[in-house]
Amino acid sequence: MTETQKTEARGQGNAGQVEMPFAVVQGSPLTEIPKDLYIPPDALEVFLEAFEGPLDLLLYLIKRQNLDILDIPIAQVTEQYMRYIEVMEELHLELAGEYLVMAAMLAEIKSRMLLPLPAEDEEEDPRAELSRRLQEYQRYKQAAEYINALPRLERDISGTIIDFPDKSTRIKPPEVPLAVILRKFAEVLQRAEAFSHHRIQREPLPVRERMALILDKVNSSDFTNFGDFFAVEEGRSGVIVVLLAILELLKESLIDIVQNEINGPIYIKAAA
Repeated sequence: MTETQKTEARGQGNAGQVEMPFAVVQGSPLTEIPKDLYIPPDALEVFLEAFEGPLDLLLYLIKRQNLDILDIPIAQVTEQYMRYIEVMEELHLELAGEYLVMAAMLAEIKSRMLLPLPAEDEEEDPRAELSRRLQEYQRYKQAAEYINALPRLERDISGTIIDFPDKSTRIKPPEVPLAVILRKFAEVLQRAEAFSHHRIQREPLPVRERMALILDKVNSSDFTNFGDFFAVEEGRSGVIVVLLAILELLKESLIDIVQNEINGPIYIKAAA
């Protein structure tokens, strides 16, 4: 079998296969690279470093050589800065006016440092203003990097809403220690001392009757302030009877005592 016959046989065997185009131009598939295709020499250049401004470029030059930002070798930094400007011009990058303004400022500082100063002249270091601006820019840049590293909604984490229609939550009232009750009672007792006297009188109401009065005053849905149960006009013995009645009701689980915060007011309600 000749080569022509072999080629025809392969073509017949692959009759169901179609060669895929590597590009489609204006609706027409291209299976071969055009002979007159021109690729500019700068078409595949990749820029790995980009600076956000002249201060960013200066900070990069200082960090790269581990220079002291408070003692900048202005001649060395100015020379390197101008080299970067020349490289940007060779790469046909559009230079913003701020880059050129910074170049003029560096040249001015360099010239001022070359000029001799009189001994009695206490002029500020020409580099001081530049150092302050670089330090301020460095602080803002570090803060921006820190904020950017924080987890961000819709970028690092995704929010979701879960609905539990049948879920019911019952919050148990916080327990109030006996020491807190006694401290609050001490405040009531201190106010009752103002009405104390030396006359001996009979107890106004027995403890059981006072318990009944307290139960009539509370309910399971509303809270009543602890101090509202005491009548300081009854004196020391009267408020003691009320305290005993409250403690007896608490012991028999007929009332609940709650406190929302430390050293906050105490409330009483009937047990559910």
